[in-house]
Amino acid sequence: MKIFETVFLLILVAIIMAAGNTVGYHVDFILSLQALAVLVAISVVGFFISKVPLFNKLPVILWVSVVAAVASSPIFPFHEQVVAITEHVSLLAVCTPVLAYAGLAIGKDLALFKSISWRIIPVSLAVFSGTFLFAAIIAQITLKWEGVI
Repeated sequence: MKIFETVFLLILVAIIMAAGNTVGYHVDFILSLQALAVLVAISVVGFFISKVPLFNKLPVILWVSVVAAVASSPIFPFHEQVVAITEHVSLLAVCTPVLAYAGLAIGKDLALFKSISWRIIPVSLAVFSGTFLFAAIIAQITLKWEGVI
């Protein structure tokens, strides 16, 4: 995908997320746009890092996550502003367009999805169950260790 197309799509999705954040969670539209502008900037920086020849062996999501972690950590000079601005965005407002895109991506490969047929059901149930169980076990151990429970 070309760089300008990617940046355009990030901005378009940010506007959709801001509308969802405003309608669903009653956050001011301008505050939502400001918060999502920060998130888009973080995504664009991560995207550009992933295009550097030495770093292009790793996925874009890794670089976006690293940039986001650095931007919100105390080593970054403006971390308090980044956290204060982005706290106005609800996670569910962000997830909605991402899940819609995932649905479209699956729909694009419908023939492949049909060839998997019923075998996807037990595999997905095992993955979901294992993820839930291990997350619960890790949470239980961590909360006991911290003395919360």
